[in-house]
Amino acid sequence: MKHIIILGDGMADHAVGRLGGRTLLQHADTPYMDLLARRGRTGRLMTIPQGFHPGSEVANTAILGYDLNRVYEGRGPLEAASIGYDMQPEDTAFRCNVITLHDDRILTHNGGNLSTEHGDELMRYLDERLGNDSVRFITGIQYRHLLVVKRASKHVVCAPPHDHPGEPWRPLLVQSEPGWEDRREDVLGHDGRPTGEHRLTGRETAELLNRLIIDSQQILADHPYNRDRTARGERPANSIWPWGGGYRPSMQTLMQLYPQVRTGSVISAVDLIRGIGRYAGLDVVKVPGATGLADTNYEGKAAAAIDALRRQDFVYLHLEASDEAGHDGDLELKLRTIEYLDRRIVEPVYNEVKHWAEPVCIAVLPDHPTPVELRTHVAEPVPFLVWHPGIEPDAVQQYDEVACASGAYGLLHLEQFMKTLMQIH
Repeated sequence: MKHIIILGDGMADHAVGRLGGRTLLQHADTPYMDLLARRGRTGRLMTIPQGFHPGSEVANTAILGYDLNRVYEGRGPLEAASIGYDMQPEDTAFRCNVITLHDDRILTHNGGNLSTEHGDELMRYLDERLGNDSVRFITGIQYRHLLVVKRASKHVVCAPPHDHPGEPWRPLLVQSEPGWEDRREDVLGHDGRPTGEHRLTGRETAELLNRLIIDSQQILADHPYNRDRTARGERPANSIWPWGGGYRPSMQTLMQLYPQVRTGSVISAVDLIRGIGRYAGLDVVKVPGATGLADTNYEGKAAAAIDALRRQDFVYLHLEASDEAGHDGDLELKLRTIEYLDRRIVEPVYNEVKHWAEPVCIAVLPDHPTPVELRTHVAEPVPFLVWHPGIEPDAVQQYDEVACASGAYGLLHLEQFMKTLMQIH
């Protein structure tokens, strides 16, 4: 049995008054997800461990079957792996958004939908002016980049900018974790032993990061790209915002955790997901035209998933667009992204693999809800469906948050989902 997980990032939602009290999954036209729900089995999954922030890095790692308490190091190190930056023992990697500030508030977490080309231009500009032997700005994708600080502490409190749209930015500046203000850690080598170097304290790290945030605002405001956008009345990409810092993680591969997975691929436009995939031992498949937005190359990603399934045992196919629409509070766009996923991903994958000689198990789910009326992630269960040839269906007739609560799988938690999926062979 081969396995494919189709992940609609942030696809789950709350009941919305404008939709007659229905959720977006209930309202959207999703004939193929509904078909697989009728012909398969369903349930709900809690993807966020207690005490963890409901971020995609946490949820996707849990869905893949990892114990977050053992492997979690933050979002930055995962994105470092994706873009090919080989973290050294003294490094601390932070996800570095380029965001838009307006009237002393966070207007958008994505720099006005910054393109990768312009993001690279701005990151190089920042590295020339703020980078040094201890600080590096490294290009990622679109507005999602990397800040690497040598000997920084990971014990700081950073506010993910997508969780604070419309809020004043100054109260959200970096702070030390309580108890780590003046504590210094040893830098540990690849063998886990102290190297003789020490990290900055939490207070020193917070002060450094906040200085970089404030200095970046003056530097970015003077860049021709932002001057042109401001003159046209468009949103400038006028500040960095680091968060999700951590050291190099230690993770077993999926092949070590689950003998059913001998080979596999991850397909995503998002550095974070590619980084998780690299640490999990999966091949990273890059699809031309994959953007992480509603204009992504759906057909190319479906074709890449089918091709990978022909050669391998396991595919993790990630679509970011619904999450971005949720953060923007765009109800109509999020509905379209859900319908795009159904017609342009689920339909072609299902129609291709349903008659294969070697059966394929298809699972569909979000990683977390990103409700359009909240514009941020929430730590709530998400609906999932599982279909494969010969599965005994449950009574659920459609795929949505309410219907799947009655599914045969009930409510699963964290790595239980992957363990359950791997029992189907």
